[in-house]
Amino acid sequence: MAIGTKELAPVELDTYEDERLVEELKKAKEELFNLRFQAATGQLESHGRIRAVKRDIARIYTVIRERELGIRATPVAVEAPAKAEKKTKATKKTDAAAEPAAEVTDATKEA
Repeated sequence: MAIGTKELAPVELDTYEDERLVEELKKAKEELFNLRFQAATGQLESHGRIRAVKRDIARIYTVIRERELGIRATPVAVEAPAKAEKKTKATKKTDAAAEPAAEVTDATKEA
């Protein structure tokens, strides 16, 4: 595999939504800034890390651009089905209040 972080492999980036990609890009740019600052002050221990972060940034930019061009598919947001099934007390009361009104309108249509 190419140099870079294991979390930002191209396969992983395909599963991220656009907002998350932007967040990862911001984090990577911030890390690159900190690494460059450490290199300038002589505190950097791993010079290879700069190269890895640069490649991660390029990889993220590539995924974003490919999605803009329609080359790469955007992941589909999956909603949790458990949230849709649960009803709160307020919605139960609203549903109960709406049902008799519907019955009255049906009765008036038949008459």
